[in-house]
Amino acid sequence: MKKFDTLTKAEIQVMNVLWEQGKGCTIHEIIAHYDDPKPAYTTVATFLKILLNKGFVEFRKLSGKTHTYYPLITKQQYTRSVMKDVQDSFFGGSGASMVKFFVEQEKMSAEEIRELIELIQKQ
Repeated sequence: MKKFDTLTKAEIQVMNVLWEQGKGCTIHEIIAHYDDPKPAYTTVATFLKILLNKGFVEFRKLSGKTHTYYPLITKQQYTRSVMKDVQDSFFGGSGASMVKFFVEQEKMSAEEIRELIELIQKQ
């Protein structure tokens, strides 16, 4: 599995917009999906430049200075990479230890535990 760079919270916000839209977006379209107060155009442009350099996004020139940005990886691919890193770093690579931690620490409901058991039994 390819390991991706870690994204900051602000970078994830931009990526979440791109992932949710499922298509390329201009900077103005990305900003429109933020809650108020919306970030400045230059702020989002800076994050996109960082994401471009990290290999998370690519762009196509539409016209003039307008570009449309789109993700190069899926949210699932990034999540898998991050969770694998957490598993390796904090749980000695053990998926069982990681699941046990979340079951104990998150005070899962009986329904959530039943769903987890069903999921495990299907594997």
